[in-house]
Amino acid sequence: MNKDTYRVVTRGTDGQIRIRDYDSSEALLKRHHQIGVDDCSTDLGLRGLPVFRGLIGPIPEGKNVIRYESPEVFETLTKDWSTAKIPRRRSRSKAPAG
Repeated sequence: MNKDTYRVVTRGTDGQIRIRDYDSSEALLKRHHQIGVDDCSTDLGLRGLPVFRGLIGPIPEGKNVIRYESPEVFETLTKDWSTAKIPRRRSRSKAPAG
């Protein structure tokens, strides 16, 4: 499946996360100024996609979503992700032979 949804995530003046989806890059270009193209993503499906002034991205999200975030949202979500507690796995040890 092609990546066909462009998602922009920002924070409103009230502090709430705002998500806006676009059906095409042309629709996104009407609201944001393109300053280049991605040429180094490890996700080959993102290479050649637009890079916009004031947004971090493109970032893959699921199978068909291309995500862009404001710098503030990117920083906040990255901090939240990096400090999230990961449940520890219990290691199984073999009972001593005897």
